[in-house]
Amino acid sequence: MLVARSIALFVVAALFEIGGAWLVWQGLREHKGWVWVGAGVIALGLYGVVATLQSDDNFGRILAAYGGIFVAGSIAWGMVADGYRPDRFDIIGALVCLAGMAVIMYAPRGH
Repeated sequence: MLVARSIALFVVAALFEIGGAWLVWQGLREHKGWVWVGAGVIALGLYGVVATLQSDDNFGRILAAYGGIFVAGSIAWGMVADGYRPDRFDIIGALVCLAGMAVIMYAPRGH
């Protein structure tokens, strides 16, 4: 149950961070305006809040593990939002990052 909650929090954090960065990108690079940028900044702030809800007390561990979710989530976001088509190396890289996330966050520790 604790692992499922942690993964769910990582997914929500990814939606806020990747979505927020995408909104800023759309606002600035695609000239959609400052409302999009502002919404992106709010989403990015919410990402930071969600990250604090993880049960592990080690900021560095949580952020390092989250990096794997960010990599895979960014590829998925690009596929859905922008029609990006990842190649096999993108997929392999994302799977390696997810495996690294699992080792960092959920490996049994002797304490």
